Amino acid sequence: MTTTFFLIRHAAYDNVDRYLAGRLEDVKLCRAGQAQARHLARRMAREPLAAMLSSPRKRTLETAKPIAVACELEQISIRQELDEIDYGAWSGKTFEELNGDANWHIWNDQRQNARTPGGETMHDTQQRVIGLMDALRQQNPNRCVALISHADVIKAAVCKVLTLQLGDCFRFDIEPASITTIVHGDWGSKLIRLNELA
Repeated sequence: MTTTFFLIRHAAYDNVDRYLAGRLEDVKLCRAGQAQARHLARRMAREPLAAMLSSPRKRTLETAKPIAVACELEQISIRQELDEIDYGAWSGKTFEELNGDANWHIWNDQRQNARTPGGETMHDTQQRVIGLMDALRQQNPNRCVALISHADVIKAAVCKVLTLQLGDCFRFDIEPASITTIVHGDWGSKLIRLNELA
């Protein structure tokens, strides 16, 4: 028995490539992101989704809602396991500001072990998302489940599936409004598609 997971990164928000949103409360989709979410909904309507789970961030929920409507799902389950990495004091800072912080460089050079100012490691993130996927596989045998989350959370899951070191997360991209498909079974996991843009 297998479960197919569609790991979907939230759509774009204003200045998505200029600052680290982290767990800021009010980061919402920009107009282009809203269009991306509608496009994602049309793409995901072709899939027989049994369930949809989302990070609690506003930008993920705004991405999830049109998909839920298109797929005729009555509920979006909010799960902390899908939340963005807790970047603590780094949240809201521009990447230009972060480049002047030695700890930011340590974080990016040593993803296997480094800890953010908020106290979370990439390994912590990987454990929570993979733990959720393991539990969902037991609950949804031979079904399709959508997980709406964030780039580094999805990268952590992909690294686990491909048995890559977490520092290898920079070797591939997870774009806004992209879909990464993973099949998960008793025999292990397999990456089907990476960073599909709808």
